[in-house]
Amino acid sequence: MSDSAKQPELWLMGLGCEEERSTAVLDYLRHAGYSVVCRGRDDFGDTKPLGVVLDVSPFSHDGWGILLDIKNNPATRDVPILPVYLSQEGKIGGVFPAAGFFTLPIDTDYMMKKLTVLGLTDEADTWDLQVMVISKKGEESVAKAITSLGFEVVNAYTGKEAVALATTGRAYMIFCSVTLPDMHSFELLERFRLYPQVRNVPFFVLVKDAMKEGERLALSRQMDHLVRKKELSRDEFLAYLRRRG
Repeated sequence: MSDSAKQPELWLMGLGCEEERSTAVLDYLRHAGYSVVCRGRDDFGDTKPLGVVLDVSPFSHDGWGILLDIKNNPATRDVPILPVYLSQEGKIGGVFPAAGFFTLPIDTDYMMKKLTVLGLTDEADTWDLQVMVISKKGEESVAKAITSLGFEVVNAYTGKEAVALATTGRAYMIFCSVTLPDMHSFELLERFRLYPQVRNVPFFVLVKDAMKEGERLALSRQMDHLVRKKELSRDEFLAYLRRRG
């Protein structure tokens, strides 16, 4: 196969120099037929990966900082990211398949373009569709942009309120701040998986475009209680990538 015909690569990021932690996830991905390599934040250039599998655990090398670098850069912000939790030994303890990430303050034009490309605005003028915004601040700029697309906005200010509203209503999309007063956005995503009516609703995570090192580390540490004691099997892990394909 010529270089020009090579399969687009998945990048495994957040490992720094500790590539020995990559053994399990690389084995799983390659078994599924993916071309996958370990990369660092300085490897972005003319080549963009098919997607990024990103370690956001406390053992990562600034996984949340890498996520912000990717999403703050117009040249790379469309690259899909699949956050994962890799233990210190490299075992896969959790996968968090958000539909996408947007940085705050919101770039309204980009968000509207992204949702259009994903085909999520096609039925806004035909049906009365609700979009839930979950944030302790309400995120008025996000709500305004969503309303301009023809959707009705429903606000929730805590994770528990969001679960109550989502399981009794008909949310078409969900936008959630990365941290809520009562839980992490990924914990809420895990809870939504338990309910058939919201299990497959697109769930977008909103993150500040700049976070101090302490904030990024705190986010990673908040992942610990979401992780299974037993590592995910190969089939369990690969199911997340099939759903994203």
